[in-house]
Amino acid sequence: MRLYLFVYGVIKGLDLPVPGYLIQTDAGQNVLVDTGFPANADPTDPLIANCEIGPDDYVVAQLARLGLAPADIHYLVATHLDPDHAGAHAAFPAAEIVVQRRHLDVARSGLPRFEQMRPHWDQPTLRYRLVDGDTTLVPGVELIEASGHVPGLQAVLVRLPETGPVLLAIDAIPIAAYADPDTRAIHEHDMDEATTRASTRKLVELARREGAMMIFGHDPDQWRTLKRAPAYYS
Repeated sequence: MRLYLFVYGVIKGLDLPVPGYLIQTDAGQNVLVDTGFPANADPTDPLIANCEIGPDDYVVAQLARLGLAPADIHYLVATHLDPDHAGAHAAFPAAEIVVQRRHLDVARSGLPRFEQMRPHWDQPTLRYRLVDGDTTLVPGVELIEASGHVPGLQAVLVRLPETGPVLLAIDAIPIAAYADPDTRAIHEHDMDEATTRASTRKLVELARREGAMMIFGHDPDQWRTLKRAPAYYS
């Protein structure tokens, strides 16, 4: 089992990484977690203009450096469908996209935050598998429901043989300073304070119980210390 970390771009000013992940299982399955921005992103779009995104940052280019093509991805875990996480889903028509049922329902309800990238993640050619709550995707990879930032966000627990468990907190806990459920700040993009705090507590307790290394979604200080592809955790 291997875990690769990608950075699909950096939010200017704050130096916040826009992350993605690839898990390669012992059974030969490739599990991609989130896709970042689309290859044809409009540079005049305010969101894109606020990010530093090079041609080599695009998810397909990152996979190519590992010798992989989109057709090699078996599962695409959609942690949630915010623009910086779901802009390139359409590049993976052969993958099974795994998302929380509740989240996909909310995203398709017309909320403005999900509409910008909707043409990239809501296409009839894409195959979705809907899950409800915590679930095992494949042996060694568990999806952890962690609503609050958005309804139905899912974190990912990866059980590596050498590194040990690694918990990808995604935007449920975007930076280390938010890891205290009682005192953490609530960001303007966190849709519900009570469930955000509850999910923070759930993930912190899970990491403690499992002895897991936690990777925060957008923490610039932590990400400067982490291995990035083509290096990996095993």
